[in-house]
Amino acid sequence: MHSEIRLRQAQMNEKEIIWNILQQAIERRRQDGSTQWQQGYPNHGTVESDISKGFGYVMTVDNEIAVYAALILNDEPAYSTIEGAWLSNGEFVVVHRVAVDEKFAGRGIVKALFDHIEDFTRSHGIQSVKVDTNYDNTAMLKILESKGYSYCGEVFLAGGVRKAFEKIII
Repeated sequence: MHSEIRLRQAQMNEKEIIWNILQQAIERRRQDGSTQWQQGYPNHGTVESDISKGFGYVMTVDNEIAVYAALILNDEPAYSTIEGAWLSNGEFVVVHRVAVDEKFAGRGIVKALFDHIEDFTRSHGIQSVKVDTNYDNTAMLKILESKGYSYCGEVFLAGGVRKAFEKIII
């Protein structure tokens, strides 16, 4: 049986479901021994802010929310200073706060998310996708490598140094 997978903007009435998924991800990072997301960010206010600004996106599997991500167009002040170099300086989509519901973990769902994000980027005529992650987030690092993202250097975000990646879409 084939599941229906969709990427769409999150709605304010879904913020509790999304916050729940983020809390699961925060706890998973802690159990993995990671420092990422362990200082009170992201939090409930982050989710509300994302949704109200139109940055919050959910990927649904048969209408059930499986993944949350913030997709931000051309705006990540931290990316203007990189130890290294981006592949491009055109328009870009920034991917932040990727979190998977435990029910959907281990099913390649984040790879599917990146496929959908790349389709979204292409359909909006945007040149590339930029993303950063913690040096100890091995799951995300493997996904980015498998999806053909290039390591561009390091960026500094609240909470520390992150590995920065980019993929040219058009």
